[in-house]
Amino acid sequence: MVRELRESVTEALSAAGFDRLFCLTDSTTLQVCWPLLADMPVMRDACMITIGDTDENKTTESLMHVWESLQHGGATRHSLLVNLGGGMVTDLGGFAASTFKRGIKFINIPTTLLAQVDASVGGKTGINFGGLKNEIGVFNCSERVLLASDFLGTLDDRNLLSGYAEMLKHGLLDCREHLYELLAFDPTVVRSGDAAARQGLVRMVGRSVAVKERIVEEDPTERGIRKALNLGHTAGHAIESLAMQEGRTVLHGYAVAWGLVMELYLCVVRCGFPGVVFHQVEEYVREHYGKFYFECRHYDRLTGFMKHDKKNIGEAVNFTLLGDVGDIRINETCSVQEIEQMLDYYREN
Repeated sequence: MVRELRESVTEALSAAGFDRLFCLTDSTTLQVCWPLLADMPVMRDACMITIGDTDENKTTESLMHVWESLQHGGATRHSLLVNLGGGMVTDLGGFAASTFKRGIKFINIPTTLLAQVDASVGGKTGINFGGLKNEIGVFNCSERVLLASDFLGTLDDRNLLSGYAEMLKHGLLDCREHLYELLAFDPTVVRSGDAAARQGLVRMVGRSVAVKERIVEEDPTERGIRKALNLGHTAGHAIESLAMQEGRTVLHGYAVAWGLVMELYLCVVRCGFPGVVFHQVEEYVREHYGKFYFECRHYDRLTGFMKHDKKNIGEAVNFTLLGDVGDIRINETCSVQEIEQMLDYYREN
């Protein structure tokens, strides 16, 4: 598998063409993932740029560090940036490349399950700003996205589950057969060395990416159906923002999993989503992701974060909801009272 990764990287870089090569990592992927590529002839002259890991470093300061490193390294409009890392690296690196000298080429090599099925695919780039998730960014697709199962072996249980939450979302957007396959699988079993489990996860990753690609191709800049991919994210991003403010940062996928439970509750009461499916998803999330604890005193802040969601029009909070698995309802606006009922349900159950 490592040989296939190296062959893919060599082919992609040869096809891209560049005068100078730069590689962005975070402090973890520099140690864990870069060694798989470091001795490759095509990567040997890469100028390394490293930023801190975790989403707390998805900031203007990190962005400026990347810009300055590109500038000091002599990058031109014909240079190439390889983003080797999770979603934070591909988001921030893609934004840095998209804006440096009005845009240089970049390639994403996602190293986490989350980045493979979500962040590195679809052309969204950006950083957090003002305490809000992904507040600043642009749509710009990478030259290539190279998916390699080699990196899955570097992940702990929490990071495998974080990525798997986005796969659950894709199953909900697709069909019941897809969703039930996901609900019957525990991604952490791949750490046991079970070859069949790993092959199964790799196959499901491909299916998940195909769902996202199908939606993105139909609506590249999120004017319509691409909003479906925000299922679980209006509430999920609010959880992330609250957790960040309180110094108890959570992984993005965990916040999405909790957000799915909250928003599927709205689907049941607003759109007639089948309760039996809701409870199956809720049970899976409780078992694998636990619960995010908050109190009534947090409601105003959580609602305030939701009002800053980029899908909103005016003051209304805009959700993507489902009438059933695969029955997508975009632009569903909910009142503060409905949101508080959703928060009540999550907190009390």
